[in-house]
Amino acid sequence: MNTFKATIDIIGINPFVFLPASVLTSIQKQANKTKGPIRVKGTIDGHDFTRTLVKYSGDWRLYINGPMLKAANKKVGDTIVVKIEFNTSEKKVLMNPKLEAALDQNEKAKQVFNSLSPSRQNEIVRYIANLKSEAAIEKNVRRAVQFLLGKDRFIGRDHP
Repeated sequence: MNTFKATIDIIGINPFVFLPASVLTSIQKQANKTKGPIRVKGTIDGHDFTRTLVKYSGDWRLYINGPMLKAANKKVGDTIVVKIEFNTSEKKVLMNPKLEAALDQNEKAKQVFNSLSPSRQNEIVRYIANLKSEAAIEKNVRRAVQFLLGKDRFIGRDHP
């Protein structure tokens, strides 16, 4: 795990820290990538976090959200100790039980769902998992089934 000290900076309303070049290179080697978001985990002043490194305006940044600042009792301008490494764990979102039940009740929709690529399946599962209200979940489960049957638009698509 890489350790460094950094001062919390802000861009717009988003607090962040820059990563030292040696730390960034180490994480990029662990992730085996130098482009696109990189999932990381670690601690800020001893408090655990999981985040995504992103490149913005030519610089890689670790954005620090409100709960992270609060847990570490820090604010913009403070110096923090960051321990960080590439996060190798899979980011798995579980299927909402209502979606699972709806697919079990409609064999054709289930067959279409199972024939989709894993990324398309995850797109549908994540969309429903991120809904907050029961009404929204129920409405969108119905829409997802209709989409799989080719009768409705869903997740910005005309067909599965």
